[in-house]
Amino acid sequence: MKPIDKMTNRDKAELLHGLFPEEIPAFTDYVKRVCLTIKENEAEERAKGEHGIIGFDFWLQMVNNTERRIDRYGEQLHTWARLFADQLFDGQNALLMQYCLKLYTGVRKHDNQTFTDMVGVLFKTDKIQ
Repeated sequence: MKPIDKMTNRDKAELLHGLFPEEIPAFTDYVKRVCLTIKENEAEERAKGEHGIIGFDFWLQMVNNTERRIDRYGEQLHTWARLFADQLFDGQNALLMQYCLKLYTGVRKHDNQTFTDMVGVLFKTDKIQ
């Protein structure tokens, strides 16, 4: 295993899946709901201007891409850690996924404290804006 400071977002997502496979179905369902909420409230989300230098249009592109991937791979994402990591945490899409992890474990006050702690360690969710 790589040292944590040498791990990519994909590596971290694969490890998280491997450690907590029972959490993945609920998390991917949550991500779909976040994507839907962002799309349904596009005007409000766009007006917030909270997406930094990437801009809302790019953010919306990531939302649509993530939603398509979850629809396409469905339950396979729950079973295969590598697929979960490759499809949802690759490249810039990891920005949206880190945002969702922060909401899922922080704002939502997740029940599994060990999962929440591991998300914080792996993705440093306290640093995500």
